[in-house]
Amino acid sequence: MKSFFLSFLFVLFASTASAADRPNVILILADDMAIGDLSIFNNGLSRTPRLDALVAESVYFENAYSGSPVCAPSRASLFTGRYPHRTGSVTLNQIKFPELTRLHLDETTIADRFSAEGYATGLVGKWHSGPGAAYHPLKRGFDSYIGFNDSLDIKTYYEYQLDVQGTYEPFEGPNLTDVFTEHAIKFVREHRDEPFFLHLAHYAPHRPLSAPQDLIDHYLAKGLPEKTATVYAMIEVMDRGIGELLDELDKLKLAERTLVFFASDNGPDPLVGERFNGTNRGAKYMVTEGGIHVPLMMRWKGKLEPGRREELVHFTDVVPTLMEICDLKPLPNDKPLDGTSFAGLLSDTYQKTQSPELRFWQWNRKTPQYSHNAAVRSNQWKLVRPFLTSNIPKAESTEPPRFYNLTNDPEEQIDLSAEQPELRERLINELTRWSTEVEHDRVHSQPAP
Repeated sequence: MKSFFLSFLFVLFASTASAADRPNVILILADDMAIGDLSIFNNGLSRTPRLDALVAESVYFENAYSGSPVCAPSRASLFTGRYPHRTGSVTLNQIKFPELTRLHLDETTIADRFSAEGYATGLVGKWHSGPGAAYHPLKRGFDSYIGFNDSLDIKTYYEYQLDVQGTYEPFEGPNLTDVFTEHAIKFVREHRDEPFFLHLAHYAPHRPLSAPQDLIDHYLAKGLPEKTATVYAMIEVMDRGIGELLDELDKLKLAERTLVFFASDNGPDPLVGERFNGTNRGAKYMVTEGGIHVPLMMRWKGKLEPGRREELVHFTDVVPTLMEICDLKPLPNDKPLDGTSFAGLLSDTYQKTQSPELRFWQWNRKTPQYSHNAAVRSNQWKLVRPFLTSNIPKAESTEPPRFYNLTNDPEEQIDLSAEQPELRERLINELTRWSTEVEHDRVHSQPAP
């Protein structure tokens, strides 16, 4: 009977859901957090009891991928359902390259979609989607905002300034992660009687590294390096806060009316030292698995049967998935989405969806140079143009792409270019086609004012 109900529920998602049936949505995003940072996956190196429990209570996607190996483009993909290059947000440094870090004004954000359907919308935490008044979260679909747009606002996790509804205020004393937890809970309390969409964008465990000393000492006592110990302590603070937020949903009897989504924007930062991340090779900045393979889970108590899924999902799929589940109608100025809904994978009698065969990634500092640090995946096959520099590339790369079978070689160690020349050539051509297409869209999209 339960399986029949869940199957019936998903048939109704896109056709008959009324405003009362639509769930609240809390989209939680960690920053620079690896799959291997979760205790459930690292044999107890860290302490993440609430996130471990959330994995057990959720539909967890074993093969989830961010939109980019760095934060601003990855968020652009998550917010729009489109590859970041199309949106105009392609790099990191907002001070040096403001025109390349803005989510163009003709892009529809996920907050725009929820707001148009009568949801209260709130952002707590990191924005990093465009400097300038026209790009402020309050102009991009959010009704309320407390957070920051650039790392320059954060001196340490105990000394920082935050934008509170458009006005910056200095803070000193309380841990930044705890402040975000407090305001996320406040938002839920204030909107408990109406549908809401909350984006809780934690900064942890992004630099600057800082955490309560007693937590750091716990990891130092285990023999871990100081930077790793501090990262794990930062994640522990975030884990505790996420638990407090989930507890609040229970207290307010909102857990069965609220879809909770958790992911990380990209892989671990190599500048704070190497730490355990399973078989994922590489780290943030790289399109190898360590830079783009991320934890992703969705919980809706009483509606979604917990379980694991092996199907590949991508940040571009999140918008169409939430549109289906919450019955969000297309908006007049919508652009074509690159992702597809994976709502059908959420039932315990799930059915495979028609997801794109090909998925793409690319990143380098400043203007995109698609011969650098780019990848395309088709089923188990992945073609990678290598990461060569963390600085601005001086010229197009002549380094040959490498070709992997991720099923047999998840660590991306064995180049099969010689063994599979025809398939390799096909993926080279597909990556070239995609690069040309998204670069055209980037250049011809709405320019920054």
